[in-house]
Amino acid sequence: MTTKVAFIGLLVSLCVITVQSFIGFLLRPSVFRRAMATSPPSSALCMEQAAVSGPVMGTESIMSKKDHGTCTRPVSENLRWGVDVKTADRICCFNRHYAEYSSYFWRKTKFVEYCQENASKGPVKFFDPVSQKLLFTAPIGRTMDQFIAESKSHGWPSFRDAEVNWDQVRVLPDGETVSLAGTHLGHNLPDSKGNRYCINLVSVAGTGETEGESSNVQASEE
Repeated sequence: MTTKVAFIGLLVSLCVITVQSFIGFLLRPSVFRRAMATSPPSSALCMEQAAVSGPVMGTESIMSKKDHGTCTRPVSENLRWGVDVKTADRICCFNRHYAEYSSYFWRKTKFVEYCQENASKGPVKFFDPVSQKLLFTAPIGRTMDQFIAESKSHGWPSFRDAEVNWDQVRVLPDGETVSLAGTHLGHNLPDSKGNRYCINLVSVAGTGETEGESSNVQASEE
């Protein structure tokens, strides 16, 4: 009996020593720093997940009447990919339901050629033609060929949640997708893969250049 008690006591002591050693190892500064570097705080993780979950909903007040339709001013005269300025202004600022005709973005503009030629440079940035704010960045989580193929299959540039800049884009209760500047962009038409933002190319053909600033994007080159 005495031998069994002694043996059990020895096992307990070994377990305690092992646990203490393991805790001491974890609390070593180098180990702690590595753990913090590879495991983001839960709040940061939540923010990252929220950034791609979408959509961020908006209200009708965004599209209230302003100095130029639903916009404060006309679209820029300097638009990318050869899109038509008059068409862009009509669709962006004086329209809530209609769109450029299906396939316009690849039959009447240089958009697809631009994407194919610049695919190796990374995702394309899409700007509001009124405010010049960044609205979309694509492709993200897929290839350029996949982005173009999906867009062609639907007739309009098609973006996914992770490709939307939710700081500037809102979705209204009926699915209309707009910018905070009051620019009509298109509609959210979900499919089996999730939210799909079917967007007019003319509504995202800004250069990102604001008054008094220069831009790295040159409309004449695209």
